[in-house]
Amino acid sequence: MIGIVDYNMGNLASVQNAFAKVGAKTVVESDPEKFKDYDKLILPGVGAFGDAMEHLRERNMIDAIREFALSGRPILGICLGMQLLFESSQEFGSHEGLGLIKGEVVAFDTSKFNEPLKVPHMGWNRMFTKEHPLFEGLDEEHYLYFVHSYHAVCQNEDDVIGKTVYGYEFASAVAHKNVMGIQPHPEKSHKNGLKILENFTRL
Repeated sequence: MIGIVDYNMGNLASVQNAFAKVGAKTVVESDPEKFKDYDKLILPGVGAFGDAMEHLRERNMIDAIREFALSGRPILGICLGMQLLFESSQEFGSHEGLGLIKGEVVAFDTSKFNEPLKVPHMGWNRMFTKEHPLFEGLDEEHYLYFVHSYHAVCQNEDDVIGKTVYGYEFASAVAHKNVMGIQPHPEKSHKNGLKILENFTRL
């Protein structure tokens, strides 16, 4: 059984519907005491990092998520949910994250762009991936749907399993043991996104 963390910061229905399309049963879960009952956990998210961490804190979910990760069971962060897995973010100030993956979240540095590009990075873009169970059955590079103004910087390059170029190359998928995250929205990425979710259910 897969639990989808409900902390009032994401389009939970679309994530749940996407899993249903690949035949996976999920439960939208708002009780942190019940996280331990699931085989896998999804941390979705839309919005600002600081607000998201405050919502998790108010609902006593931070320790529950960290304990789930320590159990060795798979956890997947999606979009903002991926960013929350990191130690910190510089979005609207400095904010502490869950600390499950070493590194930080920073704004796109437009001074490094070779051409004028709009931020947020919005729309379809390619992801270049390493071999990983999340990407089984997908081409080495495939298109997914992105909406974000900030991106993760991993302290350990080995934790980067997918990269995307927007102005410059950035980490768009990460994994440290059982803790995984993807910056694009799989629920908005048609067959490629559904394949990633299907692969997650099989871990």
